[in-house]
Amino acid sequence: MSAAGQAPAAAPAGRGQVVAGFVVAGMPQPLLAPERSPAWGRLRAGYERVRAAIEALDADLLLLYSTQWPSVIGHQIQADPEPEWVHVDPEFHDLGDMPYRFHMDVGYAAALEQAARARGLHARRVAYRGFPIDTGSIVALTLLNPGNRLPAGIVSCNMYADRAETIVFGKAARDAVVATGRRCVAVAVTALSNRLFTRAIEPADDRISSLKDDEWNRKLLELLAEGRLEDTSQLMREFAAQANADSKGKALWWLSAVCGAHNGYQGTVHAYEPVWGTGAALVGLLPAEGGGVDKEFDEEDVETFAGERGVLQAGAPEAGPASAAPGPAASGASPRPAPATAPGAGVATSAPRDGATVVTDAAPKPVGAYPHARRMGELLFLSGVGPRQPGTDEIPGGPVRDAAGNPRDYDVAAQTRATIENVRRILEASGSSLDRVVDVTAFLIDMDRDFATYNRVYAEHFASVGATRTTLAIKALPTPIAVELKVIARA
Repeated sequence: MSAAGQAPAAAPAGRGQVVAGFVVAGMPQPLLAPERSPAWGRLRAGYERVRAAIEALDADLLLLYSTQWPSVIGHQIQADPEPEWVHVDPEFHDLGDMPYRFHMDVGYAAALEQAARARGLHARRVAYRGFPIDTGSIVALTLLNPGNRLPAGIVSCNMYADRAETIVFGKAARDAVVATGRRCVAVAVTALSNRLFTRAIEPADDRISSLKDDEWNRKLLELLAEGRLEDTSQLMREFAAQANADSKGKALWWLSAVCGAHNGYQGTVHAYEPVWGTGAALVGLLPAEGGGVDKEFDEEDVETFAGERGVLQAGAPEAGPASAAPGPAASGASPRPAPATAPGAGVATSAPRDGATVVTDAAPKPVGAYPHARRMGELLFLSGVGPRQPGTDEIPGGPVRDAAGNPRDYDVAAQTRATIENVRRILEASGSSLDRVVDVTAFLIDMDRDFATYNRVYAEHFASVGATRTTLAIKALPTPIAVELKVIARA
């Protein structure tokens, strides 16, 4: 089925579909040294079971999303017809080399590039002799596709893409499957928890690096064993915060999107073992007739991508909600633009569960051991928020002191506006909004100098909200800023 739920007439019966999804581990130990650790040996045996399952599927494309192929500028697609080289893993070079020669489906690569661009993404093919293949892709293709039985595709994991962009990339991959009439097996090459030991260990003593990581891995695998792929995808933000997920769990976001974003699968956990402290799993997800359960969670769905929070251009449109209209692959029409938002706007998500914490890239990183927000009952409690900018820590209006601690002039109006904008981003990332704020505590380092200006800017945003407010004068804040807000809002 296409992203819009309509099979294109051009695809023959049984063609143009994703026939299964798999999660596999990408560390080199099961390929190069399975005999050194019982855990690594069991993973190798699990890989054999996955290989047999794939061979029984009558597929003609093995499509990999590998977290070990990071990209920065958009999404890259391997399009060299026969990439060939000898690879050595940069961390585990003592295990030996990995010679490879693969066969890529260049026709599918071209279709995916076109489909990704139609959905608003920056994508390009890589067709250079000698361009290296990453460890995870080599491990997966060598063990799952011996002799290049199936043509393959490999796509990169963009380091800066968040959930919306990654989901749209998965939908583009599905569009290209429909457009080319392929019978595709989609493979997410990723760890679960990804906390590696930083010192040498005896292979036989390998274990998951922490009991907490192991517990979270098992929770995730319980969902996957029940075929609940989309529920697993929607839990990845929480999993990433709790268990240091591999690349924030992007591979699961992508896998669910390319497979159709539902829970109707027959799930099989073929193996779960440690590899150098990480959680390595091999999971199969076969579509089940009439199977699955209703989605338990409801993070936003997106069809096209137009930039994260307007960072690159003022007023850039946000990735919009799902539309009832057919997607690009189904209709052939240009993607519909998403509603415009203010510069720096965050993508609204569903509210976190009771007791859950929220940490978002849309706001400046906390300067201590605390989250951006926490939900308790029907309320969201935000940690103190200042004007620092996400990613750069730049302070609009200038810092209140220089590096030597000497006072500097600053613009409290600019700082107040930036602080309120950060509050808004955190609230929207938590499924709430500014108009749901019920109480504000404000901190000013110079009440006499700044109150009137801060009060005027505050009124521009909160006059109609009716939130209660307390403003306190303090000597200093942890960073060189003049204003900070502590907010309580309805979830």
